[in-house]
Amino acid sequence: MKTIAELEAIRQRAKGQVGVRKDREGTRVVVGMATCGIAAGARPVMLAFVEEVNKRGLQHVTVSQTGCIGMCRLEPIVEVFVPGKDKVTYVHMTPEKVGRVIAEHIVNGRPVDEYTIGAAEEQ
Repeated sequence: MKTIAELEAIRQRAKGQVGVRKDREGTRVVVGMATCGIAAGARPVMLAFVEEVNKRGLQHVTVSQTGCIGMCRLEPIVEVFVPGKDKVTYVHMTPEKVGRVIAEHIVNGRPVDEYTIGAAEEQ
């Protein structure tokens, strides 16, 4: 970074990413980012959600982080809260799974059952 213009460009990009994570009405995607989640790979998962929400222009979706969800052996964990519906908990999430969760669950309203806590407990 050598100029004020470059600094301003970085600032605007950061504001765009932070804007996705602000609390607002609509669907909430919450990523467990305690030490256990981070160690299991939650940071790239969260970044993938932020990127996919931005790419698709999903203004009704908030991506945020939380501390320990309490099931360390199932990390990375992502909880999806859709108004008027039951919470869906995704486990063993990877950045590669994010696109499918966004497309099927967030956009089309059909949770990806094979990635949920129920499927993990059956194994």
